[in-house]
Amino acid sequence: MSFNPEEYTEKALEALKGAMEKATEQSNADVYPAHMLQSLWSQDDSYLKRIIDRVGVQPIEFERAINRAVVKLPTQDPAPAQPSMNRSMYEVFTQAKKEMQSMGDSLVAVDTLLMAMTYEKTVGEVMRNAGVDTKQFREAIKKARGSRKVDSKSAEANFDALSKYSIDMIKQVESGKLDPVIGRDEEIRQVVRVLCRRNKSNPILAGPPGTGKTAIVEGLAQRIVACDVPQTLQTHLFSLDMGALVAGAKYRGEFEERLKSVLKEVTECEGGAILFIDEIHLVLGAGKTDGAMDAANLLKPMLARGEIRVIGATTDAEYQKY
Repeated sequence: MSFNPEEYTEKALEALKGAMEKATEQSNADVYPAHMLQSLWSQDDSYLKRIIDRVGVQPIEFERAINRAVVKLPTQDPAPAQPSMNRSMYEVFTQAKKEMQSMGDSLVAVDTLLMAMTYEKTVGEVMRNAGVDTKQFREAIKKARGSRKVDSKSAEANFDALSKYSIDMIKQVESGKLDPVIGRDEEIRQVVRVLCRRNKSNPILAGPPGTGKTAIVEGLAQRIVACDVPQTLQTHLFSLDMGALVAGAKYRGEFEERLKSVLKEVTECEGGAILFIDEIHLVLGAGKTDGAMDAANLLKPMLARGEIRVIGATTDAEYQKY
C-alpha cells in the first residue's frame, strides 16, 4: 500500500501531519483514523466542527467520543520518533480516492477524507457514541460542498464560505439570541415592500450611527421565523461578517475570492436567501483601492440581474460619498 502526497490538498495533508503529531504525543506506535479525526477536530476553522454543527450534535459530546476512542489505542514506551501508518489508515486512503472520483475531483480533500472515514470501524463507533447518524453526516458534507469541485491544492479554502464569513440570523432568532424589536414596524414593512419587488429589490438603510439600522433587519428575521412575511420572503437571512471576510486576506484578490464564494453560495442556497451587509460602503469602494472596486464589480452584475437580494446599511455621509 502506498500514499502519494501529490494527490491530497493542503488541508488534507495538514490534517495527516496533525494526526502523526497526535499519535506521537500519546505514545501510539501507529497512526489510526481516530488520530486523524482528532487532528481534523483541532484544526483552525475546523471543517469537521461545522459539519457536526449542521447535523445538530453537541460538539462536547463528539469531542469526548473521539478522546475515548484514542485512549483505547495501543501505546508504546518509549514512543517512536516517527509513527507508522496503520493498515486501517491505508484503507481510508483507498476509500477516499473512490469518494474523490465519485465527486469528480482531481485531489482528495478534507471532506472526501471524512466521508471515507465514516466506513472505518473505530470512526463509526465514535459517531454512534456521539449520536451522529453516518448517513446524515455524509449528506451534510455533500450539501456543504454543493456543485464545487476540488481541482487545486488550495481549492477548499473557500468551501462553506457562508458558515465562515456570515451569521445566520434565522438561526439566531430560533435559538433566542436576538431580542424583540419594538417600534420599528413601519420601517420593517418598507423593507419587506422593497424586497418583494421584481426589480430594484435591494433596500439600503441609511442613517446616523446607533439609530437601529441593524435592529430593522433583526426585526425582519423575527418576522420570517414567525411566518409574518409574504411567501417570497420565507427564505434564509444571512448577515455578512466583514471582519471575518477581510481578516487574513493578505494577498491581492484573496478578499474578492472570499466574497465571490459567499455570493455563489447565497445564490445556490436552497429556498433562496437574503444577504445583509452592514457598513456596505466597505465593500463598494471604501479606501479607494483597486481591490475594493473589484469587490463592488462582483456584486453589481448579480444585483442588476436579480440573482441576489441584498439589504445594505450605511451612514448618511457614506451614502452620499459612494
